Amino acid sequence: MNRSGAALAPLRASAPVEPGSDLLVVVDEAALPAGAFRIRAAGSAGGHNGLKDLEAALGTREYARLRIGVGPLPPGVDLAEFVLDVPDGGDHAAIVSLLDPMSDAVETWITDGVETAMNRFNRRTTES
Repeated sequence: MNRSGAALAPLRASAPVEPGSDLLVVVDEAALPAGAFRIRAAGSAGGHNGLKDLEAALGTREYARLRIGVGPLPPGVDLAEFVLDVPDGGDHAAIVSLLDPMSDAVETWITDGVETAMNRFNRRTTES
């Protein structure tokens, strides 16, 4: 994920991509509890190296993102190790339980746009 901008380059070379409407980035988010997700129309990288790289490649923060909760980060644990490790049993089950509603959210984003997806799905989640 830390090299997301480089991964996006071939797509942008082969087809025009409008970050504000054609791109939905799916990202892990330690600031959200496992079992929660949020859709955002735009925003800062918030310290996420993959999003920083993507913003540098796109030249904008104006792209939709689906933030999947994997947190909270346990005390004394390195963030990179935490997000690259397999979640424990309870967190894994909570994240897997998101698959259907996240699929619905992505479908809504595609058909009805980011604002509708945010209004419909963000109120179902809680932030820590």
